Amino acid sequence: MSQEKIHRSRSRRFGVDFEEEKAWVSFYRRVGNPAIATEVMNQLESDPEMKRTHLALYLRCKETLRTQKARLARNKRIGQFVRMLSSAMFVAPVIAIQRLLHQSGEIAVECLPNVTSEPAARRVRSLTKEHGFAQAQSEFGSRAAARLPKQASAEEANASSTAAKAV
Repeated sequence: MSQEKIHRSRSRRFGVDFEEEKAWVSFYRRVGNPAIATEVMNQLESDPEMKRTHLALYLRCKETLRTQKARLARNKRIGQFVRMLSSAMFVAPVIAIQRLLHQSGEIAVECLPNVTSEPAARRVRSLTKEHGFAQAQSEFGSRAAARLPKQASAEEANASSTAAKAV
């Protein structure tokens, strides 16, 4: 009976050791994933004995993280190149066309002939200098000034009567 107990305890230890070994083997398989590699590496760094025991796993984790870092740097460079290329192909021509149109508009304005003075404006200035026109203009202004107070008082009376009817 004692042999059976010894055999059972060995099988239990063997079962635990076997499962532990399976877990480590699965880590070796999944260490290509950067998230898992980071976790495994943190665990191995926290226990120096475990790190010595599974040094190959630790090195694979470091290699995975190094590869991931290089992949991210490469993707960043590719992204910068694509942005630069799209800017050169799409944005720069639009900006160049806008500048060209703006400059050509300024050139077109410069090419227009000088504006000559309006003949009617010259005639009005000459008429305002004449004595008869100046006298007629002053009479018109005085009539308009005399009429304005009467018109304003009539408008006030009309507004007050409208307000009284509304109440």
